[in-house]
Amino acid sequence: MALKARALYNFQSENKEEISIQENEELVIFSENSLDGWLQGQNSRGETGLFPASYVEILRSRSGSNYTDYSSSPAGSPGHDSSFYTTPADPGISYQGSFEDDDDDDWDDWDDACTGGEEPRGAPGTNGHPSPSLQYRAAYGHHQHAGYHPKPALERQDSMSSSKRGSVVGRNLNRFSCFVRSGVEAFILGDVPLMSKIAEAYCIEMGSKGPQWRANPHPFICSVEDPTKQTKFKGIKSYISYKLTPSNINSPVYRRYKHFDWLYNRLLHKFTVISVPHLPEKQATGRFEEDFIEKRKRRLILWMDHMTSHPVLSQYEGFQHFLSCRDEKQWKLGKRRAEKDEMVGASFLLTIQIPTEHQDLQDVEDRVDAFKAFSKKMDDSVLQLTNVASELVRKHVGGFRKEFQKLGNAFQAISHSFHMDPPYSSDALNNAISHTGKTYETVGEMFAEQPKNDLFLMLDTLSLYQGLLSNFPDIIHLQKG
Repeated sequence: MALKARALYNFQSENKEEISIQENEELVIFSENSLDGWLQGQNSRGETGLFPASYVEILRSRSGSNYTDYSSSPAGSPGHDSSFYTTPADPGISYQGSFEDDDDDDWDDWDDACTGGEEPRGAPGTNGHPSPSLQYRAAYGHHQHAGYHPKPALERQDSMSSSKRGSVVGRNLNRFSCFVRSGVEAFILGDVPLMSKIAEAYCIEMGSKGPQWRANPHPFICSVEDPTKQTKFKGIKSYISYKLTPSNINSPVYRRYKHFDWLYNRLLHKFTVISVPHLPEKQATGRFEEDFIEKRKRRLILWMDHMTSHPVLSQYEGFQHFLSCRDEKQWKLGKRRAEKDEMVGASFLLTIQIPTEHQDLQDVEDRVDAFKAFSKKMDDSVLQLTNVASELVRKHVGGFRKEFQKLGNAFQAISHSFHMDPPYSSDALNNAISHTGKTYETVGEMFAEQPKNDLFLMLDTLSLYQGLLSNFPDIIHLQKG
């Protein structure tokens, strides 16, 4: 049964399966059960497609609850995971039960050769990726055999919904849920139990421009290369693996997107006072298309460059484990050790060593207020530039290309017309007109290719900035509190 909903934020579609929505726009939701953080519905302009569940609230009658607010507990956040689904019992249907990189896999299952030190061995399979129509039927219950049921909730956050939340909003995005549980006020009041031994320490020192994190004494970089399609379960499931080579080890490991997603959630859970950039967005369909794979690779490279250059995040034990572990048993041990880390939430503040120099509280407040104004202005500017550049990309790939193709086809038609009058036709003239038409068609293709040389690279960087800037309001709010 269709439900009415209201858009909380603006969302600009980037793929043909998605639709754009505007803040406060009335929507029709076909099913309130989100799949991997997405809902399917119709906007006020009659367009039908997908949009992030965290961007809308479902309106209900007064007799029941008022609405379902996905934004305060996004799909995939701790305790509210909706992106893990089982496959139907019908043996005649062979497809993935998740939109993104086999998210229904058990994390304790080290079943792909790509995560160890060996070269990937899998070969592309014919049944690895279902058609979009089959995915939609499976996802939204339009197939008579489809019977999706969520698995037990796992702790992960939908990086897609968070990555597209570019502009600063005045809502609590639930990024500091661990502070809600442990209570930052508990740390202020001294109620957080002090550990007898704190194995890790992150130092803040005074620099030329004020307090700053102490640099990593062992800096390194990490390459992200060779995205390769792999299969398992005899080709039933497919995924993309990436070759990571840290410079300090110079020994490659192979990781899937879900491995990045696990690391990202550990970082969010631990470093709640540090802005962790969002991962590249997920995509409902077409995740094995060449353009999408290349786009994700570019953005993973930027994400990794930021991580390795950060003086604190780069030293995190879980991050080092992610980059270096090649053994199945050791991976499981390191993974569980990271998940049982007690220095998270308010307790993380116990690991910070502050400078001995006296800090004037009024000066600190002024610096925070100035940065708050800067981050707000910067976020608005980045969002504006992103929208303008995205629109120009659409024109290059779509409108400009089509218009030049039309012009080229018109010249070709003139050339063909002259051929119909042999006694008076001129081969030289006809060839010149035909060549002119082909030239205009080539110009159209050049327009379509141009974003790969400039706009795509700029949008990748802007996406990283959006992910960083969107975290600062909550961090500043926490500091102010």
